[in-house]
Amino acid sequence: MRLHVIGLGGAGGRVADRLAAAHGDDPFLGGVNAFDTDMDALGALDALGEERRYRFGDAAGGDGLQGDLHAGRRLGDAHASELGRAMDDQRPSLAEAFLLVVGLGGAAGAGAAPALAAELSRLYDAPVYAFGFLPTRDETEEPDDDAPRSASAGGASGAGAGAGAGDGPAPPTPHRPLAERNAARTLDALSEECAAVFPFDNAAWLRPSETLGGARDRLNGVAAERIAALFGAGETPEGTETPQQVLDASDVARAAGGDGEIAAIGHATQAVDAPDSGSKFGLGLFGSSEPAEVDTSAAVSAIETVIRKATRGKNTVEVPDGRADRTLLVVGGPPAWLNREAIADGRRWLAEEAGSDAILSGDAPVPEGDEVFAVVIRSGIDEPDRVREIRETIE
Repeated sequence: MRLHVIGLGGAGGRVADRLAAAHGDDPFLGGVNAFDTDMDALGALDALGEERRYRFGDAAGGDGLQGDLHAGRRLGDAHASELGRAMDDQRPSLAEAFLLVVGLGGAAGAGAAPALAAELSRLYDAPVYAFGFLPTRDETEEPDDDAPRSASAGGASGAGAGAGAGDGPAPPTPHRPLAERNAARTLDALSEECAAVFPFDNAAWLRPSETLGGARDRLNGVAAERIAALFGAGETPEGTETPQQVLDASDVARAAGGDGEIAAIGHATQAVDAPDSGSKFGLGLFGSSEPAEVDTSAAVSAIETVIRKATRGKNTVEVPDGRADRTLLVVGGPPAWLNREAIADGRRWLAEEAGSDAILSGDAPVPEGDEVFAVVIRSGIDEPDRVREIRETIE
């Protein structure tokens, strides 16, 4: 499918930049833009050229919006059409889906995201999804003397706050007292304007004793990997045999839904040995020139492992009790490893896990690949605990 990614604010811009760097030549990534009120944040991006970065909202001033979501909303309403036009050179009319990436606790990106989602829905007949970073509790707490923090309130949003940790001390966790309230209001607004919302729970991905500031580059990488795994799973390399079950944009749309529900992305990989030519030495110099068959039990084990890890492992957000109204499963890897019976068994197991037979599936052969992978989307899930806690801040 052809996906157009728009990074909004500091967090969104950096993830969009990461996707452009790692997947800029991949066919699924049809367009990438970064929009922000902060020129310095835009200037720090590496992979996106100037023509793909756009500063909006002169009224924001040099100090940003200082967490003022209402000001961000006003800027979004005033500049949504302008931002839509700034995407034109990326040919958005060809997109099969749009993905807004944003730090939900910020002000500039979070404020503009709902208005831009509405504008894109008005202009194009393609679903608009949102991928949003949830703030951590630490961001809203008053700093103590032993834990210095950044005073930044806007652009340093969530996992996208900046580049990775260098040789010196880890960057501090930003202090943003309004982050949870902003996130609650932005989640509600995006649910009204987007087909589905994919929250990313920063806190759940932090390692023991790790700070958000120190982990931000790693978390940016995880987010970009999950986005690419999902939206790039249906792309078959040129010259590859067509998959038996082709995944396309309509499958993602049916699985994610269209009513602004919360959805989670699971992903897992397992390294495997590519089938050799049958030579004892793997060079095709002796013995048969025909490809060796993969041991069936090894293929079944690999497929079962990645499906279960993608389902029960750490998802972008918690899936309470594993339950979901709709599920999408994609299994990929070297064709010889894609055992049809194992995939069918995995699909049945996943339907039982989700408590629903509304499950779609596809396969993604990678002839030169060295790993088997699974991607699982679950949508219409019960409200995760962290999302409920955030929403309670405005009740």
